[in-house]
Amino acid sequence: MRKPTFRYSATVLVMLATLAGCGGGGRGGPPGSAPGPQPATATTGGASSRRVPIQNDAVGLYRRLGLLAEAGETPFTGSLAFFAGRNSDSTLMVLTVSLANRALRFSREGDRYKSGYRLALDVKRGTETVRSLSSDETIRVLAFRETQRTDESVLFRRIVALAPGMYDIRLSVRGDSVSNGSAIEATIGVPRFGEGSVSSPVAFYEATPRVTRDSLPRIIATPRSTSVFGRDSILPVYIEGYGSGPAFPVQVQVRPEGAPNVLWSDSLTLTRQAGAGLFTGVVNIPLMKLGVGVMLARVNRVGGSDTLQAPLFIAFGEDLPVASFTEMLDYLRYYVSAPRLQAMRDAPAEQRAALWAAFVRDSDPVPQTPIHEGLREYFGRINQANLRFREEGGAGWLTDRGRVFVALGTPDQILQPNTTDLSQRGRSEYWEYRQHRLTVFFVDQSGFGRWRMTLSSETEFEATARRVMIQ
Repeated sequence: MRKPTFRYSATVLVMLATLAGCGGGGRGGPPGSAPGPQPATATTGGASSRRVPIQNDAVGLYRRLGLLAEAGETPFTGSLAFFAGRNSDSTLMVLTVSLANRALRFSREGDRYKSGYRLALDVKRGTETVRSLSSDETIRVLAFRETQRTDESVLFRRIVALAPGMYDIRLSVRGDSVSNGSAIEATIGVPRFGEGSVSSPVAFYEATPRVTRDSLPRIIATPRSTSVFGRDSILPVYIEGYGSGPAFPVQVQVRPEGAPNVLWSDSLTLTRQAGAGLFTGVVNIPLMKLGVGVMLARVNRVGGSDTLQAPLFIAFGEDLPVASFTEMLDYLRYYVSAPRLQAMRDAPAEQRAALWAAFVRDSDPVPQTPIHEGLREYFGRINQANLRFREEGGAGWLTDRGRVFVALGTPDQILQPNTTDLSQRGRSEYWEYRQHRLTVFFVDQSGFGRWRMTLSSETEFEATARRVMIQ
């Protein structure tokens, strides 16, 4: 009887690697001055005097939660999952690495675009090199816009059989046309799977349950373990259990990172496979029960003492950095009134999902549809602002022009009275919003594109932003 394959749609994938045996690679597919008014140098209350969001350190967050993440010339995110081998002295380590297309440099190849990268993994036990693997991968995409993707669009998988114990690993990824690439070193513990033990819980895109412990895991994991609130309804997690009994019941709990409160829990009995001592199953974690932020999924056999866990990240948008619940709320500073945001921020962890669900329900402009059109439009503006108004290496939506764009949208008219010399100090720019009877005046005093609102414009903008926010 053919075993089922679980597939879950994910917009982050255009094309998946063909995986065979212990090898696997990734194919991509599926960022003299003129006089004028003085710019504002201080905030004047309202939205801007509230907690100011910062760009979160996603790499640091990923590392803290056990992922292999690195920035550098070829940024990547990797995860390790462990499954039982054919006997207690053999453990299968599944390495999955994801890259964004935008992290690579593409060149034109006929009617397509081509890039590539080299991935190397060294595994050491003391001074002895146990395994040393390397692979050169090629990615081809059909359209230029695919080269700019920032999501988990390139996946690489490799399975390594190791004896249980402690190891030092070094993982490096170097894109074509760069000199150094990126690398990370870590110490890992490879577990021994005995009677009643549970495998690593793995968030995945596609998984086919194993039939015997002699076979290899056929699973395409998502290293970032990230879902988008409002787009995804569930996050599937694959689990294996090992034992000789007739049944293998497990319990799954999801908690906020750093808090003991249980946001969601469920229990299931894993399916017994033909191979001796192997049980498999999938748990579908409902995102609406969790809200947004960083979570930990904890799995243990009912009555057992060992608990395995995996990080889960529920974000507002694919292009927005993952963050904690309170940091996520900072993104809404121009969408929701300060008192309502503060109420959600101050709520106990076990109440946050309910408060978030109530907010989504109350603020949805078209509740008959499954998509929250208001949030989709708002975060679309944040993404556009990050592309259009970036200054000095900071996030575009936190610049003065970005803030106005995110809060009020595209202006009805933009006037630039003195644009003959783009490096001229004191350049000015007017944004007109007829519906709000508002004109915002920006000045680039330095001549380096550092646009600042004037003090009077800042005051008027903040008052207007407060009026359009959801209360």
